[in-house]
Amino acid sequence: MTDHNHTALGEFRRGWGIILSALLGIGLGMASLPTYSMGLITPLLVRDFGWSVGQIMVCLSIITLISIGGAPGFGWLTEKYGARRIVLIGLPLWGLSMAALALSNGSLTRFYLTWVAIGLTGSATLPITFTRTVNRRFDKAKGLALGLSMMGTGLFGFFGKPVLALVLNDHGWRAGFLLLGALPVLVAFPAAFLLLREDERTLPDGHHVPVERPGLSLAQTLRDWRFWLMAAALLPVSFALGGPVPNLELILRDGGLTPAAIITVTPLFGLASITGRLAGGWLLDRIWAPLVAFVLLSLPAISLHYLGSGGLDVGHAREAVFLLGFALGIEYDVVAFMTARYFGLRAYAPIYGLLYVCFAAGAGLSPVIFGHDHDVHGNFNRMLTACAVLLVVSAASFLFLGRYRSFPAPKPRDHSPVR
Repeated sequence: MTDHNHTALGEFRRGWGIILSALLGIGLGMASLPTYSMGLITPLLVRDFGWSVGQIMVCLSIITLISIGGAPGFGWLTEKYGARRIVLIGLPLWGLSMAALALSNGSLTRFYLTWVAIGLTGSATLPITFTRTVNRRFDKAKGLALGLSMMGTGLFGFFGKPVLALVLNDHGWRAGFLLLGALPVLVAFPAAFLLLREDERTLPDGHHVPVERPGLSLAQTLRDWRFWLMAAALLPVSFALGGPVPNLELILRDGGLTPAAIITVTPLFGLASITGRLAGGWLLDRIWAPLVAFVLLSLPAISLHYLGSGGLDVGHAREAVFLLGFALGIEYDVVAFMTARYFGLRAYAPIYGLLYVCFAAGAGLSPVIFGHDHDVHGNFNRMLTACAVLLVVSAASFLFLGRYRSFPAPKPRDHSPVR
């Protein structure tokens, strides 16, 4: 066994609980549940309340706008108070907010206000909080650890969406929202309570102190051109990838697939996301991350071009959905990995929070624009074709980032009591 593999194995032995709690927290948090569920629930709301697809998808823009302020804010709070406190407060409130959607009564105003509460509470469940702890515990196996942690989104897409579809079919959309609200409270919260631990060391006097991690300060990072290059690239990448996901069922339906065929196609997205996170994480530990990002984030252009071409068949639709899911499984991982490698861990959470704003802005606004385009033209073909080009051009920007930075080894802060 090589030294790299031996060190990586030791990291996993010590940090498996953190990975599991992050997997469940991210997979059942705001980065996952709304995106994967609203495509199934939207047609039922259209039927019962007469709302348009565009009006309903405004909900994703609401939580996006809140994330723009919430992500950096919770990044700062995470650095100040630790991820564990933020997560243990945020997960129950987030679950209750999601469950409150079951009380919707046909008022768009009430529907939107509920999503405001969802955005405020859900910001505590974003990958910012969980990936901070993972990044601080892993070094040699950082990419794979991040991939495993973020695999929860794919697991929900693969296992959760079919279950949600059955609940919606048998009991309606109100029961669906109750299910979505219960999962964070009954599954993610207990895991975080039992397994999520801060990165601390024990001093000879028995005191537990946080490990001081090296890196750039937030102010230094904001003066670094690499930060702004990453931010500029993330916005169009997230726009191109964020629109098709919540509209996937509608895209396939407009392409001519039957509801029965669609049910056999969409679960592949979650499976592909799982595969993409594992493969991408393994590659990030061995290959220059910007090159990995360029290749894997450019591949979905093939899917977008095909999905926007019109008449679809089941076989090619499965391939396109799998390829799209494979790439979408790596985007958060790449950003978390490159944040740690280029800027260090001294101010990781607020830096990642600001970069997440760019991702959230593109991913949140895209479904609304997609929905409006569908309302006007009756399909998504124009948007999908344009996003295929946009994706390749923006992903290529990462290739200009250059070499990783080197940071000194971490050391514990001296918090021993004054004698």
